[in-house]
Amino acid sequence: MDNLEALLHGFSIAISVQHILLMLLGVFLGIVVGVLPGLGAPNGVSLLLPLTFGMQPVSAIILLSSMYWGALFGGSVTSILFNIPGEPSSVATTFDGYPMARDGRPTTALATAFSSAAFGAFAGVVLITVAASWVASVALEFGPAEYFAVYLLAFASFVGMGGTPPVKTLVALAIGFAIAAIGIDTVSGSVRLTMGVDELVKGVNFVVAVMGLFGIGELLIAVEEEMHVRGVNSKVDWREVFRTVGNMPKYWWTLLRSTAIGCWMGITPGGPTAASFMSYGIAKRFSRNGANFGKGEPEGIIAPEAADHSAGTSALLPMLALGIPGSATAAVMMGGLMIWGLNPGPTLFVDQKDFVWGLIASMYLGNVVAVLMVLLTVPLFAALMRVPFFIIAPLIVVICTVGAYSVSNSYLDVMLMMGFGVVGYLFKKVQYPIAPLVLAIVIGDKAEDAFRQAMLLSGGSLRIFYANALVTTLVTVAIILLLVPLFLTMYSKVVRRS
Repeated sequence: MDNLEALLHGFSIAISVQHILLMLLGVFLGIVVGVLPGLGAPNGVSLLLPLTFGMQPVSAIILLSSMYWGALFGGSVTSILFNIPGEPSSVATTFDGYPMARDGRPTTALATAFSSAAFGAFAGVVLITVAASWVASVALEFGPAEYFAVYLLAFASFVGMGGTPPVKTLVALAIGFAIAAIGIDTVSGSVRLTMGVDELVKGVNFVVAVMGLFGIGELLIAVEEEMHVRGVNSKVDWREVFRTVGNMPKYWWTLLRSTAIGCWMGITPGGPTAASFMSYGIAKRFSRNGANFGKGEPEGIIAPEAADHSAGTSALLPMLALGIPGSATAAVMMGGLMIWGLNPGPTLFVDQKDFVWGLIASMYLGNVVAVLMVLLTVPLFAALMRVPFFIIAPLIVVICTVGAYSVSNSYLDVMLMMGFGVVGYLFKKVQYPIAPLVLAIVIGDKAEDAFRQAMLLSGGSLRIFYANALVTTLVTVAIILLLVPLFLTMYSKVVRRS
């Protein structure tokens, strides 16, 4: 009840003409940033941060958080329309979003993504409202062993729940781990796997890999198999948006399960990217339409989008309550708070009550503004699919090339992107899953750092992964997931014999 009263007081602070205009501006800028591959929410918020130094803290954080919501939504647009993820956490959306769009249903794909994303984001804000004190007690329990256990759980979920042969999944993960290891070892400071190329010291950027694997890789497949010169036959149908939103309750269990995964991974160090991949894998395993995943299945869009947005929103909770950012964007926003003289942590809820609850109230309003804006623009985005392929294909190459070069102004990144395009093409031709490869590239180095730090703390003993109930539970669930394919194989053999 105290939190509810504080939230109502926050609405009295957040609801003003100035703040509503800032929300509209922030969401619009966020959508633009999310649509452009290579930028993303962290970079967009970083670019906007200097413009907020002269503003009141409440107004400034409302602008930044609204841009965050817009970027999360915008990252789904290019994932669905062009198979180019605007955000790392939007990668899983491409698996079914792009096939649905190519099948002549871009409006349905976008409306499904935005509706499930809205549900996940709203759940994340509700969690922030009611669970700040509880999160403070849980998140303080996380050390290197717990961090590694969360990452292990994300990897294991793909082996056990991915629906593809475990051997192929493990091969994809291994390749991803090797790519993630390129560059400076953050624990020892040594240089690894650079093959004498100085520019590889910085490692392989995720944006470069993803734009090659998905953008260029899909382009090569399209040129080989389709060679179509016509655009997708899709109508600008506003009624389809409302029909799609009205059908969302049919997938209530997928929404709830994916949102729960996202909220958990947002609070803990897993983050939105791991949440979206894990949610997609679990949805594919337990769905009655699991065989249709990868062909334009709605649940294949709902699961990663709900998890992505609930995790992205929930990641702000440990930042506010503990001063521990749960995502890269939360870290940038925390830097802004400190510049404005506010110290994130448990005392923030006491010393700066108006600021905190004004921000939380603005999250509710900002999400409503973002949902309305993106749903109203769905048919306009979907109309892009009507552009002929011979126009879109060069545009995709230009976007990917500019995006790869802009990462660090390096021609090597452009060449690496082209190389990853060939890898993506080969993976699809031999039917190896790309998702585990991408996941390993994204969080493989973080998992390695957490494991090695845990080993240093324990003197090389694996007992640290069973030192308390939290890490024991996470590791045990991960091991069970790894063994699921073996159990299923044994069960099928027993059934055939009987």
